[in-house]
Amino acid sequence: MPFGVEVLAQGGVRFRLWAPGAQKAELNIGTRFVSLHANRDGWFEHVEPQAGPGTLYRYRIDGELLVPDPASRFQPRDVDGPSEVIDPQGYKWSDHAWSGRPWSEAVIYELHVGTFTAEGTYSGVSKKLKQLVDLGITAIELMPLADFAGRRNWGYDGVLPYAPDSAYGRPEDLKALVDAAHAAGLMVLLDVVYNHFGPKGNYLPRYAPQFFTERHNTPWGAAIDYTNSSVREFFIHNVLYWLEEYRFDGLRFDAVHAIIDESPKHVLTEIQESVKAKFSSSKHLVLENDANQARFIGPGRYAAQWNDDSHHAYHVLATGESDGYYGAYADSPAKHLARCLAEGFAYQGEVSPFSNEARGEPSAHLPPSCFVEFLQNHDQIGNRAFGERIIQLSDERILKTLTAIQLLAPSPPLLFMGEEWGCRQPFLFFCDFEGELGEAVRNGRREEFKRFASFKSSIPDPLAESTFRQCVLDWAKRDAGWVAHYKKLLQLRARAIAPRNFGPGKYRMLGERAFEVKWGALTLIANCGDAPAPVKDIPGMKPLWSNGAPGAPWSVSWWLTA
Repeated sequence: MPFGVEVLAQGGVRFRLWAPGAQKAELNIGTRFVSLHANRDGWFEHVEPQAGPGTLYRYRIDGELLVPDPASRFQPRDVDGPSEVIDPQGYKWSDHAWSGRPWSEAVIYELHVGTFTAEGTYSGVSKKLKQLVDLGITAIELMPLADFAGRRNWGYDGVLPYAPDSAYGRPEDLKALVDAAHAAGLMVLLDVVYNHFGPKGNYLPRYAPQFFTERHNTPWGAAIDYTNSSVREFFIHNVLYWLEEYRFDGLRFDAVHAIIDESPKHVLTEIQESVKAKFSSSKHLVLENDANQARFIGPGRYAAQWNDDSHHAYHVLATGESDGYYGAYADSPAKHLARCLAEGFAYQGEVSPFSNEARGEPSAHLPPSCFVEFLQNHDQIGNRAFGERIIQLSDERILKTLTAIQLLAPSPPLLFMGEEWGCRQPFLFFCDFEGELGEAVRNGRREEFKRFASFKSSIPDPLAESTFRQCVLDWAKRDAGWVAHYKKLLQLRARAIAPRNFGPGKYRMLGERAFEVKWGALTLIANCGDAPAPVKDIPGMKPLWSNGAPGAPWSVSWWLTA
């Protein structure tokens, strides 16, 4: 790749740095400083014969500022420390027979490496893979790994996109996790963040200010300038790097509605085309996009999008909450859910009562495989003041009804770690910033929830290690009843749903909280309310799955006619 270092076959290492804002750049190894040769367009380069895998190095900008490699493959001493030369060919893979799995088989399990096990490492994740396979999971999705400041973080404050954070292990440990997952039949997806850099450890504004533009602002400050060809190349190669060098089966792109690109071809389109050209259809790319821009997803485009609309409808049905964006679904949550199941988005250009603006694009032409469905994820839990999971906000009967919809619908389902065993531990917002930045984060968290009187002084401190520790899963508390519920549904999904291709659905309401959805031969009748609903035209054959008579309160029935 054009960025970062290259271990040369004949010995030595080629160092390359894009620093268009620097007059001079030097390579620092130990106590030595070597000038990099200035090439055209802001590039600096040097071949160092004495360097090799394991060499620690930094760059000195204009004789005054030591910085890590922006394309560092590893930071053993955190974001401000030296980068380490990693040989991409150094790990010996054993997954040569692995060719991936089709997207139609995707059952995704989102996890945070640092809190998934008490070890908090890639190795710790590997030890739990068998339990996930036994459950019926087919893909694990790792929250972002890009190197962040401090010892703990959700991962969305990364500043070195090529360097998996050292808190979880070394690069070869991450590759070993991917290797072990493939051996177990699991795909591995990675969450990546291309809408901003974290607030600590980002030195790019000093020597490559062209990375950013003041023409647009994001919630995190100046926007990344995707109209600059070198900036585009940096991120496109980052996508290819994770898919090739680490053999990830796909990527989930965080909050792409905050990626602003005025180029003739949007960078998201160029990323998708680059991946397709290199890997054909063996890699799966998934978006998070609050703008519901259906233009990016579908056959020949991105495989899918996280469907926040269906989550919000599920959540309102389960809890009755109507604060914030849930208010846009509170008028008729069952109808919103039915439309999501059949057509993808609940808002396809209609005005949202939350924003009072039109939201979304038509999606009814897209197959259900384009919409990842979930009852909870890291955001929807962790962005609550106390990080409550939905099991603490609803009751078992309701949740088992809703999971019977989610897990048997044709859309790929996503679970958040611990969900399948009724985990009641919170997933709180946590980080490890120091000084003024840490205090600003702490105060910002309090400010966010100040309208709730009881939260003013009692919300968990995001900087405290105890906040992080509360989130580390206690696997001894697995509830066998919940595990059995999820396992039974996922086994049925694998046998009856995954092998079939489903096109867009059609829905009709049977009452305020009852509805029918049909996808060809597959029929769902559900009542997500306390009152019975009259149901006509019930299929004559035995249901594929049912928890009660069609139309009974909190009942779900599925039929497959062919």
